[in-house]
Amino acid sequence: MITLEEVLSKASDTKMLRIGEGIINEAAELFASMFPDKRPVVIADATTWEVAGETIHNLFSKAGLNPEIPHIFSDKEFHAEWKYIETLDNLLASTDAIGVAVGSGTINDLTKLSSHRCGKRYMTVATAASMDGYTAYGASITRDGAKQTFSCPAPLALLADIDIIATAPTEMTASGYADLFAKVPAGADWIISDALGIEPIDNFSFGIVQDGLKLALSEPAEARAGNKDCIKRLIEGLVLSGFAMQTHKSSRPASGADHQFSHLWNMENHVMADGHVPSHGFQVSIGMLMSTALYQQLLNEDIAALDVEKCVTAWPTLTEAQSKAREMFKDSDFPTIGETEITAKYIDHNALRTQLNLFKENWTDIRHRLATQIIPYEEAKARLAEVGAPTEPEQIGISRERLRNSFLRAQHIRRRFTILDIAVRTCLLDKWLDGIFA
Repeated sequence: MITLEEVLSKASDTKMLRIGEGIINEAAELFASMFPDKRPVVIADATTWEVAGETIHNLFSKAGLNPEIPHIFSDKEFHAEWKYIETLDNLLASTDAIGVAVGSGTINDLTKLSSHRCGKRYMTVATAASMDGYTAYGASITRDGAKQTFSCPAPLALLADIDIIATAPTEMTASGYADLFAKVPAGADWIISDALGIEPIDNFSFGIVQDGLKLALSEPAEARAGNKDCIKRLIEGLVLSGFAMQTHKSSRPASGADHQFSHLWNMENHVMADGHVPSHGFQVSIGMLMSTALYQQLLNEDIAALDVEKCVTAWPTLTEAQSKAREMFKDSDFPTIGETEITAKYIDHNALRTQLNLFKENWTDIRHRLATQIIPYEEAKARLAEVGAPTEPEQIGISRERLRNSFLRAQHIRRRFTILDIAVRTCLLDKWLDGIFA
């Protein structure tokens, strides 16, 4: 199993990581060691300020670090939006202080991108095991009505106090658990892409995520109850996923078809009936179940009997595929994305024939690798329910009809090869959807 020490030794961005119980008191020492002769400025929201931000600020003051006046976002509806980037840009450009993000996804992404835009590095103090982005390269920010990923380095240092994280709201833990569970079908997506010669597996990055993954997911009820050992494994799994993305300079080690559903719904500006946006982890919870359901359909399929010529005949020309993609997204806020991404991963008829024959010829080995990787749908659903994550689309405001329509739309918004592409190229998508939605 790959250790945190090995990962840190090869990480491009994050050079110090501390995870443990009661280690918040080490925050000033950590900052001083990573940012010598620099001043800190705590960046938090109203909740995380009370949870840990004020304590961190006082520790900095006591240690003689002369911290800048903290910046506390007070908006009730607070999300990772561009207007807050502009606010932080003004703050960080006006001071020599280094940002210390105290919070989870939103605070971390805002501080990450704004620090980069101001030519600075930053430090993070995690307050919940809610997502894998703490140590990930890039920040997910809503700009011009669409969720976008902006390139920027991960934090130079991360501190995660298990005593604080274990007391986070249960829905945040459930969100992080679902986000971590998504690495199971995401790993299967990489396996199948590797087997078809599309994107070879990077064994180090793959191992960072997968080696301890199933152990970290083994006790969902205990994680929900705040068991510190379970919470420690959960936050370690999430942090390692971020390191894998940092190391690979891509989200491939941690994101597949499961995340494409979430990205699609974000791009469609999805909100629930009460006006709230479901968390990333809760969206991914439904996305990973749908990805798992597709894999279950695939594992039950007799791929050795696949009619390759029928699939090749049904395969559109590039012009036809582009036209379909334009029509699919013509009334959206992102009318060109489908055409762009489908063009990027399009192959011609001869290449498809070769690919599908390779799939057939190696199906026994591919099937074994996938069956070993995938956790069965019913078990996955039961575990998500135990931790408190959504297992039905209606729980995040998505109708069954919209969910079914999302499969093909999700396949069009990313060039990454996943189970969605296998379903389309083998002409099995409709059959599998009939099985899933029966």
